[in-house]
Amino acid sequence: MSIALPAHLDVPTFARFGVRAFITTRAAGDFNLSPEAEGARARWLGVQQALAGHGAPRLASAKQVHGTRVLVHATPWDGWLRVDDADGHLVIGPGAAAVTIADCVPVFIAHPGGAVAAIHAGWRGTAGGILPEALRLFSANGFPVDECVVHLGPSICGRCYEVGIEVYEQLTGWETRRPRNVDLRALLAEQATQLGVSQWSASAECTRCDNDALFSHRAGDAGRQIGVIFSAASLTRAVLSP
Repeated sequence: MSIALPAHLDVPTFARFGVRAFITTRAAGDFNLSPEAEGARARWLGVQQALAGHGAPRLASAKQVHGTRVLVHATPWDGWLRVDDADGHLVIGPGAAAVTIADCVPVFIAHPGGAVAAIHAGWRGTAGGILPEALRLFSANGFPVDECVVHLGPSICGRCYEVGIEVYEQLTGWETRRPRNVDLRALLAEQATQLGVSQWSASAECTRCDNDALFSHRAGDAGRQIGVIFSAASLTRAVLSP
């Protein structure tokens, strides 16, 4: 008997070439693996088992550190793989990548040739270039950037996200004398476009505005949702059209 995926928001962007992506909601429970979070490990294992029922028995995740390290998973493994000190995963072949999020941006990337990635982009990762690093790895492994599709998932929106002077200057390169609001998804979309990505999209949801459905650190939540992207063994190697 197959296990159903937890309550989630679907990302339809990749469906045309056999890739699925989703973000769990508050109704799915807390996926924060801190010692204080009860039941989180069981929820993760439930997701891994549900993915196996969808033809993707491999799940990669990490203890995130707000950095720019993206791991490439090309060698097959079994079950749930969790590593330390990484904020992104590129999975080549059937399998799933997952990131834990609250207000940071879950960035999903897929290539119709059989590679998917999930990265966790907060302000540090955005300023440090985690998205360019992920796209560089796609290219280095034979998946041209101009054929990649990018989706920017639910995160805190520009109206809700105010940052200090130093953070604003690191993100934008512009000087300021006071705290200002920043739209991380807009900055990431600009980075993707500059690197040759022509097909990108973004979720409408804001973790802070839609706090009834999604966890938000800025709203005081300790809970986390996860963003997951996966390709199954039946991945269709379609050719992207503009």
